[in-house]
Amino acid sequence: MQQKWSGAVDRFADRRFEDARLIATQGQSHQDSLRFRNNLLFSSAFDLVSPTLFRWVADDRGHILAWRRESGRARLRFAGRPSGLAWRAALDRGDRRQLLHAAQQENPPPLTLRLRGAAGERRWCRVRMQRARTADGDTIIVGTVEDVEDFQRTQAQALETALTESREHYRWSVELSPQVPWTAAPDGRIEEVGPRFTDLTGLPVEQALGLGWLRVLHEEDVPRVSALWTDHLVSGDPIDVDYRIKLRDGGYRWMRARAGARRDDQGRIIRWYGTLEDVHARRVAQRDLAESEERFRLAVQSARLGIWDFDAATGTRNWSAELRRMLGVARDVEPTAGLALSLVHPEDRDRLRAMLESVAAGTLPAHFEDMLRIHRANDGALRWIKSTSWTTRTEAGRPMRIIVTFLDVTEEHDSEERIRWAATHDPMTRLPNRALWQAGLDSMAEEARARGESFALLLLDIDDLKRTNDSLGHDAGDALLCAFAARLAAAAPPDAVIGRLGGDEFGLIAPSLHNGSLVEAWGSALIEELRRPHLHQGRSLDCGVSMGAALFGADGDRGDELLKAADLALYASKAAGRGRLTLFHSSLRAEAQQRGSMIHMARAVIADDLLMPYYQPKVDLRTRKVTGYEALLRWRHPRLGVQLPGSIAAAFDHGEIAVALTRKMLAAVLHDLVRWLDAGYDPGRIAINASAADFTHSGFADFVLERLLAANVPTDRLEIEVTETVFLGRGADQVASALRCFAHAGVRVALDDFGTGYASLSHLKHYPVNVLKIDRSFVSNMDHDAGDAAIADAIVKLGASFGMEVVAEGVETEAQAQLLRDRGCPIGQGFHLGRPKPFDAIRPGN
Repeated sequence: MQQKWSGAVDRFADRRFEDARLIATQGQSHQDSLRFRNNLLFSSAFDLVSPTLFRWVADDRGHILAWRRESGRARLRFAGRPSGLAWRAALDRGDRRQLLHAAQQENPPPLTLRLRGAAGERRWCRVRMQRARTADGDTIIVGTVEDVEDFQRTQAQALETALTESREHYRWSVELSPQVPWTAAPDGRIEEVGPRFTDLTGLPVEQALGLGWLRVLHEEDVPRVSALWTDHLVSGDPIDVDYRIKLRDGGYRWMRARAGARRDDQGRIIRWYGTLEDVHARRVAQRDLAESEERFRLAVQSARLGIWDFDAATGTRNWSAELRRMLGVARDVEPTAGLALSLVHPEDRDRLRAMLESVAAGTLPAHFEDMLRIHRANDGALRWIKSTSWTTRTEAGRPMRIIVTFLDVTEEHDSEERIRWAATHDPMTRLPNRALWQAGLDSMAEEARARGESFALLLLDIDDLKRTNDSLGHDAGDALLCAFAARLAAAAPPDAVIGRLGGDEFGLIAPSLHNGSLVEAWGSALIEELRRPHLHQGRSLDCGVSMGAALFGADGDRGDELLKAADLALYASKAAGRGRLTLFHSSLRAEAQQRGSMIHMARAVIADDLLMPYYQPKVDLRTRKVTGYEALLRWRHPRLGVQLPGSIAAAFDHGEIAVALTRKMLAAVLHDLVRWLDAGYDPGRIAINASAADFTHSGFADFVLERLLAANVPTDRLEIEVTETVFLGRGADQVASALRCFAHAGVRVALDDFGTGYASLSHLKHYPVNVLKIDRSFVSNMDHDAGDAAIADAIVKLGASFGMEVVAEGVETEAQAQLLRDRGCPIGQGFHLGRPKPFDAIRPGN
């Protein structure tokens, strides 16, 4: 049998299965022959791997039936022939057991085993097997033994090279990676950790193993991290935790530890694999962001800002709690556009609707501001809300998010309205002030010019308001102002615009008063209305009004022109005696031009030093001796010669020029006084006139006294004459101070034109007046008019009772002089007693 199979193997090897057909046909059907032949053909693949030591055939029990050495090709030589079971000596026990086990399988796998040669050497060989059946149905195993020692060595070297490369790759990856790799046992104790851990913390790797790594954790993080690590060791879930580690330099840095568990086939944890990543920059950025958001939240909260957040991608809207409070909307109410529109004031609703439509269309600008009025949902209160919007867009330019802040500015708005109102209204009468009224005038003028229409402008001045203030107090004057404003507003046409322009002056413009007759009728009605007494604290206050009116178009086609025309008409009403209305006419402009010319000439008089005093004597009516002089203003015209003060009368109503003229007169009079005294002539007291404007300039008395001292003129040589208007004008305290200063220094004070004004007798008591001068209007007719004579007599007696010297002005006849003397008036002044003369015309003894 052995010879039979030996020959078969020889033929198998030599003829490459050409004779397999003969073996297959012995006692087998054609089908079995084909199956066996296919098995042998499959086995021919063994010959493709070299070098092959030998080929063999064995039975199912492992006995070698036939074998053939591949001479010349094998490097391993066996001792004897491997027939029967002798082959076992070439294998170790473990390899024999593995080979026999594999041979029993239906498809035996190739095995790589170490075979021992005759010299005791061991080489790696690969054994390939194939199970087959003989023609008799016996199972045989056909196989080959190949020497793969060189192949294994090459593979081992390749593996070692690959392993070395893998190790280098791992080393470089670890060293260059910012992360620190680590592994841990199933119980959580660290087994391995990357060297960068030491670089970061200064803790040697061996000290970080086990639980040593906890030593570098921030003490505040240890309990949290330990508890979390313990929980995950139990659950086996991946862990992801941030904590701080102490660095080599003593500082702390945020790290992120992540790990996952590797499990075996039964799901048991074999090992934990993790990394430690530096996330300090991210944590700091997150902290900064959180702090920034907290600051923003606190800023929004402290600024009382409501937030409307719209996500353009999803269409969702969010209203902050502050916005809901601002709108009076409950927390559970859905923030819809319809709800917002319903809360907005009807006049502002279209603006909000347009904004919402812009949001839907994606055309809302990147930033906009608006002011809306809303009625709160819970109580209906009207609130002013300032809205500011910011839009963020995608790279394609589409809106991505819209943030709108809302601020309740009701209190600020009301405050601004109060400030604006105060800036444009008179707080006492609550009427528009000059600025607002002037703006209304300009606007009305533009409209009237465009339409070819007319309207009236009236300026109204309360008569004698100053007298009420001085006699009854400012509270009475204020009450009179308010009562006048109320009656004016009640009597004004419905389309009128009224304003208080300052002091006691008011303005009115009305399109319905578009001609002179309508203006005059309305003015007359107002005057009658104002004649009804005004009651204040049980006292009746008289109120008269002077008015000047002008018509747009006829008297001016601009607001400023019309105002000037009405002012000229008002001036004319005052000059005509007050308590009347004057319509502008062209002659008023001529009069105004004349006043302007007077002021111009007065300036020239001062600049060119053309002023010269004339002296009119004051005479003792009993002895007819000169007791002093009154210095009267004259000026020399270059062509017309000496001019009376009436030629520049308008200058005396001009404060600046009036003061300059007084100073010029004082200088000239002191110059003449010095010359008289140096010449041995005693002119007595020289009186000069002072205007109300002189007293409004602080330091008037000091200025006069300084000039007297500089000229070395005794103070008792000078007398200051004032009219009653000085007491009634503004700055009464300054007047009283100046007069007391004069009296204390020895300068006498004379009250001129006494009895013609509104001076109170109390002024004679409160002010240091030394001389009363009876006005010429009483003297000129006293010999024919018993009333004038009685007034003159009363003034003489009044002066005597106060210990004042009385001087009668305007004595034109001897009869008047005699009558005054008989009634006890000691001093007279007038053309009958002496005409005014210049210095050079007055000689000692004249």
